[in-house]
Amino acid sequence: MLKMCFFCGKRPIVGKSVVRKGLPKKKGGTGSKIVRSSKRKFLPNLQKIRILLDNRPRRVYVCAQCIKQQDIQKA
Repeated sequence: MLKMCFFCGKRPIVGKSVVRKGLPKKKGGTGSKIVRSSKRKFLPNLQKIRILLDNRPRRVYVCAQCIKQQDIQKA
């Protein structure tokens, strides 16, 4: 099963973790430089809950925002 929200389709997205070195110009330095960057994942806040779907209980991943916003009928 894919780690994805059942209702809105929210899934992990790929980004970068950037490492900067040096003092920023506004603090009196010569400027901060990007030294290295590595890939990372931004994961959504998924919860595995049991919901009623067509009057049958089913376990699905739902993000926390959908649990708050939508009227989900828990099993």
